Amino acid sequence: MTTKFNALVVNKENEHFSIDVQKLSLDDLPQGEVLIRTHYSSVNYKDSLATIPNGNIVSHYPFVPGIDLAGVVVSSNDSRFKEGDEVIATSYEIGVSHFGGYSEYARIPAKWIVPVPEGLTLKEAMVIGTAGFTAALSVQRLLDNGITPESGKVLVTGATGGVGSFAVSILSTLGFTVEASTGKETEAEFLTSLGASSIVPRNEVFDGKVRALGKQKWAAGVDPVGGEPLAALLSQIQYGGSVAVSGLTAGTKLPATVFPFILRGVNLLGIDSVYCPMEKRLAIWNRLANDFKPASFDVFIQEEITLQELPKKVSIPLQGQAKGRIIVNCQA
Repeated sequence: MTTKFNALVVNKENEHFSIDVQKLSLDDLPQGEVLIRTHYSSVNYKDSLATIPNGNIVSHYPFVPGIDLAGVVVSSNDSRFKEGDEVIATSYEIGVSHFGGYSEYARIPAKWIVPVPEGLTLKEAMVIGTAGFTAALSVQRLLDNGITPESGKVLVTGATGGVGSFAVSILSTLGFTVEASTGKETEAEFLTSLGASSIVPRNEVFDGKVRALGKQKWAAGVDPVGGEPLAALLSQIQYGGSVAVSGLTAGTKLPATVFPFILRGVNLLGIDSVYCPMEKRLAIWNRLANDFKPASFDVFIQEEITLQELPKKVSIPLQGQAKGRIIVNCQA
């Protein structure tokens, strides 16, 4: 077996911070029942934060980031997995306190691993990744709370990002009328190709002022943005509607009033993809391989890069330049 392999390593010693591709050995990997040869990973907002000095993601150094990975089992001490199995590992402590997917090999606890469902390739699984999984969780929560295509239009904020773009696609596939909100009006063609019926400029959702109640425009929303834009969106949801929130790119504070909740019965649905129970996790991945599956995965791929290219590319989400998904080919 290969004893030396490539991995992206971040390190912080006093005021010195470094990020580069290094050679590691299997002995450098953390404990876990399953050794995986990583084929693909992806670049997420949390990964970008993990590769800057004050991102407040990584708990110890040196460290291998990457909250997503898909690959093939090399060896396993757990009866649920055997050599040759194709698997997905996302969330939990991966890429935060446990070495992640930016490596040719990863050792992962078996309880964090999902078999690749029939109908998906390893690459497709990472085009989905945490972002697509979070979008699917968001859509499922809307469905569970009675939102149907007949309920009315659904707004997706941050629509060009990983969560937003997949939410647009899934909702459209299920027959919803989807409006996509973005500050990147040049990406209208990308969003309509995913199934958006119209593009809503960001400032039409939040114009800089949060009102207690606004005009009822949408039956539901998928929001990976948070902050003041989420507060503005809540004030414009129809009676009995819901908003599924999963992100904080616009901030952690929610300066909303109680009026949407007590006068219109609006539901604010929190989405957690990190510690989502395994039973639900398996069910959502199965839907992503079936009725949530997009017609084409290629449209989501902004770029496919190698581990060697990662140091220069991993900050793209922080720069507001993400469109869809950046895929990391860990074996290239």
